[in-house]
Amino acid sequence: MVYIIVMVQRQTKYTRAVSDAVARQGHTTNQAIRHDLHKQDIIVSDTTTHRVTQRLQQSGIIREAPKTKDGVMRFDSNTAQHDHFICKSCDGIRDISISEQIKPLLAEQLDGCKVSGNLVIYGSCNTCSKKTKGTT
Repeated sequence: MVYIIVMVQRQTKYTRAVSDAVARQGHTTNQAIRHDLHKQDIIVSDTTTHRVTQRLQQSGIIREAPKTKDGVMRFDSNTAQHDHFICKSCDGIRDISISEQIKPLLAEQLDGCKVSGNLVIYGSCNTCSKKTKGTT
């Protein structure tokens, strides 16, 4: 006899609301989620937001993204394996796909260390680059 264990995600109104907010925002923090929900007249506490994002992350509905430059946890609606670009000026974050051909080149630069997992590239986004060019 084979038993299949199915983990059921508790679907409260807050779970749905938080999940929808993460999906709308793509990359977000608990504070941004709460702000988004408050604009929709959904009043949710910091604790509830934190608990819901933790449950959604544990169940694989969302995943952790690189933290903000202030060290605040950020969540990602894209659960597929991917890399990120983060602007050093505005802290904006975008999903990117770094070619698998790049990883051996990185390993070579690192004296043969294995490169695996998600990579994060830092730079200046187009908006911030234009602002910098306009002030010089």
